[in-house]
Amino acid sequence: MKKPANATSGARARAVHLLDQVIGERRLVSDLLSEGALDALDPADRARAHRLANDTLRGLERADRLLKRHLRKPPPLHAFNVLRLATVELCEGGDAHGVVNEAVAIIGAHPRYGNLKGLINAVLRKIADEGPKTWNDLRLPRLRKWLRDPLLEAYGGPVVQAIEAAHFNAAPLDLTARDDPSGVAAMTGGELLPTGSVRLNRNAQVSALPGYDNGSWWVQDAAAAIAVRLLAPQPGETVLDLCAAPGGKTMQLAAAGSVVTAVDISEKRLRRVRENLDRAGLKADCMAQDVLAHHGGPYDAILLDAPCSATGTIRRHPDLPHARDGAGIEGLITLQADMLDRAIGLLRPGGKLVFCTCSLLPDEGECQIEDVLDRHEGLEVVAVPADRLGVDPGWITAEGGLRLRPDYWPERGGMDGFFMACLRHRR
Repeated sequence: MKKPANATSGARARAVHLLDQVIGERRLVSDLLSEGALDALDPADRARAHRLANDTLRGLERADRLLKRHLRKPPPLHAFNVLRLATVELCEGGDAHGVVNEAVAIIGAHPRYGNLKGLINAVLRKIADEGPKTWNDLRLPRLRKWLRDPLLEAYGGPVVQAIEAAHFNAAPLDLTARDDPSGVAAMTGGELLPTGSVRLNRNAQVSALPGYDNGSWWVQDAAAAIAVRLLAPQPGETVLDLCAAPGGKTMQLAAAGSVVTAVDISEKRLRRVRENLDRAGLKADCMAQDVLAHHGGPYDAILLDAPCSATGTIRRHPDLPHARDGAGIEGLITLQADMLDRAIGLLRPGGKLVFCTCSLLPDEGECQIEDVLDRHEGLEVVAVPADRLGVDPGWITAEGGLRLRPDYWPERGGMDGFFMACLRHRR
């Protein structure tokens, strides 16, 4: 955050636009990006705008506490977001002259709020003087009540505080290697994690990294990559990947030599999956279809990465708590159960099924396994091979699944929150 303002021309303004949409319209950043919100910027500024918006969302509570000292009342949202972004940048080491001047220029260009230039300048001059000294004395930003309350019930206060600490820190970049994790670590300068992923603890333009063009690796959080390793697909096995997009797990399955059928309801998202498969020289049969309508098989193995609240991904997607309010989770839980039942019906006798969700809520994980075992006689949970997966045995749950949390591996930069379990039909 120490670049001069002229090096980020346009990036800050587009970052404020993202904040306006997330906080004001409750839009997800991923949707905004897919609609081209940052397409007018060059790749470096695009990455910077995205990073500035995410940093501001992570530090929003702290920024508001500082700004409240200097505002008699909150200004209009757009002006407030200009102040928030500049406050976070100043408190995290941004150049005061460049940050303040560009914030004033951004508000000055607005057709309705240009008259607030004086306010923006005066407030940010005060923040520049005192903010960096007090920033780290403020409490860590807390999760929204709709999520914090059920997590407190599930895990208790100390764990929730540790999760919030993990959310406040930017997530590192994780890569999954097509066939040579050690080689990918060497070529990218990354750390080879115990689970087999490669972690880069620095900001990087993904497409400029060595190995990108020939598909030697793809971006995938270390926690997400464990699901396929838990399934342990074998060469020649028929494997069904349900809810396949964005495709990281599809690529893992194909790289293992399995005969993969990838099903997702979105043709648009499947196009991206096909592009990534092509880049890596991998193959899968991609089908745009409702999971509940699929009638193939029986399959040797099935991976169901079910739709969920995505509450385990907040460290990488800090917009989610601001764009969502917890509504609709009950419907997702019902859908997950229906998809599990459908997937079990597509599995051959003796076949394995991994169910996973990128959720921190036990209702979308542990409870689903308890319930599906009650519904299906002859179904059992396969023991988690902790040594082979490179995971801590303490992460294995009473149900026999694997609970991953953002506060795990704090010295390495954490991981996404996931629940996953491997089920098998008794022969």
